[in-house]
Amino acid sequence: MTPTHGPAASGAPRGAGGPAAVDVHAHAMPMPLLRHLAGRGLADLSRIDAGTLLLDPAVSGVAKGARIPLPADQYDVPRRLASLDAAGIDLQLVAAPPFVFGSSSDDGDLVMEVTRRSNDALAEYVAQGGGRLAALGTVPVGLPGAAREAARCLDDLGMAGLTTGTFGGGRELDDLVNEDVWALLTERRAFCLVHPSRASSPARLRDFHLVQLLGYPAETALAAARLIFGGVLDRHDPVLCLVHGGGCLPGLVPRLDLGWTRKAESRTIPRPPRDYLRRLHFDTAVFDDTALRRLIEDAGHDRVLLGTDLPFDLADVDAVAAVRRQGLDPAAERAVLAGNALRLVPSLQQWH
Repeated sequence: MTPTHGPAASGAPRGAGGPAAVDVHAHAMPMPLLRHLAGRGLADLSRIDAGTLLLDPAVSGVAKGARIPLPADQYDVPRRLASLDAAGIDLQLVAAPPFVFGSSSDDGDLVMEVTRRSNDALAEYVAQGGGRLAALGTVPVGLPGAAREAARCLDDLGMAGLTTGTFGGGRELDDLVNEDVWALLTERRAFCLVHPSRASSPARLRDFHLVQLLGYPAETALAAARLIFGGVLDRHDPVLCLVHGGGCLPGLVPRLDLGWTRKAESRTIPRPPRDYLRRLHFDTAVFDDTALRRLIEDAGHDRVLLGTDLPFDLADVDAVAAVRRQGLDPAAERAVLAGNALRLVPSLQQWH
């Protein structure tokens, strides 16, 4: 397929065999979704011109009145494409942000309705990207219809992959209600971005923006540990990519291994946690060259994928250059910047 917007027209870097940089971690909240939420009294769009959105806590999972950043790239495709050029990114996987996952809601019907609306709107949004955007559909984990919605995203909406929060429907990811989700992901070999979607003890994190600065990385580690110790990765083999470099998880590997060795309560799996971590993938959004170097060394260059978290204010706006500063051999650099994404999400190869 030949993109109507893209490196050929824009001057963005491109490798001879396809896109030189593929961003697997980015977000959008298309305007049709926001208008629907506003019509239901679940969103306040009056501050959009100032780059701010208010969402009902039942949808967002954050405190009432909390301002959610809404840069124009979230809903304006031409603005996003211009931002891709500025960042040196050829192709971007776009997912809804956790603010519309409803992970903390006890209203399953509401969560399913918002999720379906979100997925429909995202499919329409990326279709305007001239071949430079592909969608990751939201899976409403914790709810009985989650696997059906995941299949709809892949089959009916033609999405490139999926994304899931770290909690939903009052249940953890290793709860048996999610078995159909993991089975589907394994059978379809569907790439799935795992994004923190809530924080434990939010009352203790309400100050200083700590819900996202500290709570989100800890939440990613908690969810991954439950997938491991809960036996999900023994029963299934999903293609999972943890955002923000896996959050706190990489630094906790030795402690998890020690617990598996010495604590009977942790001996729920046949192999130490470190072995399961080698089956996970991680994005590069760690915001520091030394941290990125350690992640690539620990996980292996074949397990790390370019990720920016654009267009939020906590995004890595220098992600491509950060990878190139690592001094990797050319094959490893190509793998991190684009090759791993193209391998794990085969449908992206049609882009060129």
